[in-house]
Amino acid sequence: MEKVVGMCWYKPEHFLLMRAMFEDGDGLHKTYEEWLSAAELGRKHLESGGVKVVCVDLDPDAFPKWCRDKGMKLNAQARTAYANWMAYQAATGR
Repeated sequence: MEKVVGMCWYKPEHFLLMRAMFEDGDGLHKTYEEWLSAAELGRKHLESGGVKVVCVDLDPDAFPKWCRDKGMKLNAQARTAYANWMAYQAATGR
């Protein structure tokens, strides 16, 4: 069985807004370009190990709503849970 993971992905126009809304946003890269470079390296590393990576766009409206519905804070734990949930939805067609 293929291993599938979700990876948070940002649109350039949303990156700074999303970074500002996260509780742990100060720990993220300062610019979209820095983040994209690191994210691409991480994605390629996972894929080289046989993992299917689903890049999940974080929408500045949908993600906070999902977090509220799940009782989660806007942080890395929620981003990981959301990306993996969306990857599962994509992988299973649900």
